[in-house]
Amino acid sequence: MNFPFYIARRYLLAKKSHNLINVISAISMTGVGVGALALIVILSVFNGFELVIGKLVNSTTPDLLIETKAGRWIGMKTFPLESLKKIESVQQIVEVIEDDALFRYADKQHIGKIKAVSPNYMDLKILDSLMTEGNALLEANGTYQAVAGAGVAWFLNLRLSGPDLLQVYVPGRGQMSVTNPEKGFNMDIIRLGGVFSSQQDIDNQVIIVPIEFARKLLDLPEKSSSVEVYLNRTGKSEPVRKQIQNAIGPGFTVKDRFEQQETLYNIMRSEKWAIFIILTFVLFMATFNVIGSLTMLVVDKQRDTTILQQLGATQKMIHRLFLFEGLLITLAGGVGGLLLGVIIVWIQQTFGVIRLGDGSGSFIIDAYPVDLQFNDVLLVLTTVMIIGSFSSFVTVQRLLRKIQKRQATD
Repeated sequence: MNFPFYIARRYLLAKKSHNLINVISAISMTGVGVGALALIVILSVFNGFELVIGKLVNSTTPDLLIETKAGRWIGMKTFPLESLKKIESVQQIVEVIEDDALFRYADKQHIGKIKAVSPNYMDLKILDSLMTEGNALLEANGTYQAVAGAGVAWFLNLRLSGPDLLQVYVPGRGQMSVTNPEKGFNMDIIRLGGVFSSQQDIDNQVIIVPIEFARKLLDLPEKSSSVEVYLNRTGKSEPVRKQIQNAIGPGFTVKDRFEQQETLYNIMRSEKWAIFIILTFVLFMATFNVIGSLTMLVVDKQRDTTILQQLGATQKMIHRLFLFEGLLITLAGGVGGLLLGVIIVWIQQTFGVIRLGDGSGSFIIDAYPVDLQFNDVLLVLTTVMIIGSFSSFVTVQRLLRKIQKRQATD
């Protein structure tokens, strides 16, 4: 066994001559442990919320999104739609029109967006699990229907059984009139078929309608603003993305899910790492207890170190001895706190002990979401050891140098 490590382990476990040193060592371990516990729990909570938000976003976000670089509209007459359908792993290709719109229902008005989709969108069953009221149908008995976001339905006080129809206004192309603004809009009516709920930004703005309804309303026959590509379960987005890009040419962009929601994902990750940095600073402050413990231990063991030197121990060995002592205190506290944090996260992940709300179902999840990731465990342990190593090294170096100078003068 490494001699300095052996002595350091004995110092850690043995009773000190002054009980205060034992107390400070215990406080040091507790402080480091609490810091490690807080780090792993907070990171797991952020992972959990990122997972929940990601599922909500992905439920309404296509695997790949095709947009034109020049202009706003894609001419579907010349677009190689059939070629894309033949690509392996492609499940559905949906034509989409998105545009700003004014919605009016009875005496209520709301500004939002229409998302018009081709009929095969309903074959994906995306809306089925998101419906809160009505049916996920865009056509019934030969009549077009709209499916509104929950926020839009609340703003407009939409009622499925009501006698009123939803009025949709969109800016007319080249028809704006200063004297009569109403002539600058195209208007059509549509029946409400259902209400869905996914994420707040979509719920508060979007109403989904059939693409033929939107093309007639906007006077854009055989045009789309984008094309959504959905892959089967075995399909991987990056290889398919390259095939699609080669097929459609450089005049289009193909975005994956991260690129479509880049701002949202960047915000979530920035928040996570900002909290990590703050808690790391708190952990660094907690290691001052380790510094205090090491300081008192070095002073307490001056007689022992003198004897060890007389027996042949070098200054380097003495230095390593107390450095190992600091590392053992940090490791004991860090591993203990980390294990406790992992247990807490596992209990929450398995049993959902800490609930959200009163259990009435007003939240999309019943308990605080957590997601324990092995990389985070390694990150926390590495952070604890780096901080512990740095503080121990600086403390021991400084103290032993002072003791050497004092012995030299004596």
